[in-house]
Order: sequence, then C-alpha cells, then structure tokens
Amino acid sequence: AEKEGLKIWAIENFDPSMWYDILLDGPRKEEQMQLLQEVIRRLGRVGIAVMGYNFSIAGVAGRKMGPFARGQAETVFVDGRDERPLPDGMVWNMWYRERGPGHIAFFSHDELWRRLKWFLDRLIPVAEQAGVRLAAHPDDPPFPVLRQTPRLIYEPWMFQKLIDLHPSPANALEFCVGTSAEMQGEGDLYDILDACSRQGRIAYVHLRNVKGKIPKYQETFLDEGDVDVRKVLQILRRNNFDGVIIPDHTPLLSCAAPWHGGMAYAMGYIRAMLQSLE
Repeated sequence: AEKEGLKIWAIENFDPSMWYDILLDGPRKEEQMQLLQEVIRRLGRVGIAVMGYNFSIAGVAGRKMGPFARGQAETVFVDGRDERPLPDGMVWNMWYRERGPGHIAFFSHDELWRRLKWFLDRLIPVAEQAGVRLAAHPDDPPFPVLRQTPRLIYEPWMFQKLIDLHPSPANALEFCVGTSAEMQGEGDLYDILDACSRQGRIAYVHLRNVKGKIPKYQETFLDEGDVDVRKVLQILRRNNFDGVIIPDHTPLLSCAAPWHGGMAYAMGYIRAMLQSLE
C-alpha cells in the first residue's frame, strides 16, 4: 500500500472465531482476550491507527436486495426484523464450531453492555500503549432485538453511552451515518454527530444515504436520500475531524463492474462535496 502512496488507516472487525466467547461470556473469553490484545499490539507496531469492531451477537442480518434506487439500480433494503433464532455455535452469521442442538437464549441489554465494558476495560489499556484506537460500529440494521438477541447501539443517544464507558481517546466510534439515519428513538443524527466529533471520539466515518427508518428503509445513492450529506461534512469540518471517510455501501450500477462503478460514483460525489466546502 505504501509503495502506491497509500496508507492503511484501519482494520474492520475481528473474525468471530477470535472472540465468540467474549461476545457470549463463555469459558474461553480470557484466552481470547489475550489474542485480541496481541492483535492490537501488532497493529501498533506496523502503524495501523484504528481497529474497528461491532460488539454484536447477530451481526448484520435481515437485509435484502432489490431494484429500488434511482434508475432501478439494485440496492439494499429492509422490510422488517429478522426474527429467526440464532443457532448455538453461530455469532455474526458465521459458524465458530459445529451446530449445537438449540439456539442462543435471549439475554438482557444490560448484560450485553456489561460484556462490552469487560471487553473495553481489558483492551483499552493495551490499545493506549500501542497507539491504536478502538472504533465501535452501531448495530445495522438498528433494531433493539435481532434474531432473538439484544442489540447495543440502536438509538442515536447510545453513542454517548458507549463513550461514557471509558474516558480514554482510544475508546472511539466508527460513526456510520446510514445506520444512524435508520434509527428510531431519542436523538438527532446531526446533533449526535456534532457531539461525538466535538469530543474527538470519531475514528472514521461510514457515509451512505437512506430513505426511511426501521422497520422499513432502503439504501440510496448519496445524493437522493434523507441524509443531508453536505451538512454531515460541514459538521465534521467544523469540528476538525481528521480521520477517514468511507463510502460504505452503494447501489449497483449497470456496467461491467457494478459495485466498483457505484463506489466510484460515491467517491467522486464525496470528493466534490469536500472541495465545495474548501
């Protein structure tokens, strides 16, 4: 990457096989924490500044594809909550061992937050020493419960709850604008973005646009959804955000490389918008 004049800013998400018992409060969580600590040390040694993570049992589930963006471009949509139980042996829609006889039993949201605090209390000191920031992604789609498991950050005010768990700058956010715009409940996307970026707690940004909120929404091109992208970038600029902005998802274009074409459109739109602010 560096030979091409690029820099790897972040790694996104631990593999489920590395930390399933941390998520599930299982017997191997101490052993798995030692592994995650070593991952963070190695990131620090090679100069990668951020480790993104999503503290979720179900992960991303229930999204579908259909011709609902402009020009009937294929895009992601959600039309209700995925209520299938999560099988024993699976987290984040991935198997970490052979399937057990039952499914993961529901537990409380407070218990999920307790597990997150255990995770942060043990990993943040290592991250501080390594010069690495941990960046939490909100739940996508942001239902309170998905696949009969609790979710962590599914309303805008919950970003601040996570920040308040630990005062270290290493306790940061992977702020997903699209997911935040899909949320119901207390808090406004722009106010929460302003508050989090003023505190310097956003490590990097996922930028996409959507129409609607849970339980039904669809992802759109950056210039046609409910999110005022210019306002988002103005807030980040005003608060001196200096991290990375990632186009995240995009509708697919009708061309030889549909995903790449969609991402090129999104990248060009973001770059032009930044230049207009400059």
